[in-house]
Amino acid sequence: MLESATQRPAVVVHGLADVALACAPGLTLTLLSAPAAAIFAGPGWWLALIGLAQTRFPGLIAADLLDCGDAPGLALAALRLDQRTLILDPACPAFGAVRATAAALGGRVWPTRPASLDLAEPGAARRLAAWLSHRAGRIDPHRP
Repeated sequence: MLESATQRPAVVVHGLADVALACAPGLTLTLLSAPAAAIFAGPGWWLALIGLAQTRFPGLIAADLLDCGDAPGLALAALRLDQRTLILDPACPAFGAVRATAAALGGRVWPTRPASLDLAEPGAARRLAAWLSHRAGRIDPHRP
């Protein structure tokens, strides 16, 4: 999962409409939650969204990352629910413990968000096809 997450362009989605937009070009991608989405939406919401995404767009989602902000309890809850790739603020005192728990479960905790295109940004839909056609690190998602 980690390899595919780092090799596929990441797109920040905020709901099923964004997932549909992100998957419309038919290119493999990584779905990324909004910053700290686990805090305001919960890990269950993310897992339900990803489940629907995988059902509706089979084979297109290479990986998904849930951002847990600075909430280690929510990160652990997400791991209990089978979310295996998380983002957690490395300044969080429990970062090491959460990372160790994730590793024991075959998961991964990232200290930073990957380069991504946020579909909530103005003009993002217009840039989506170009973003997905290139590796995330090779183009600027904020360029018009």
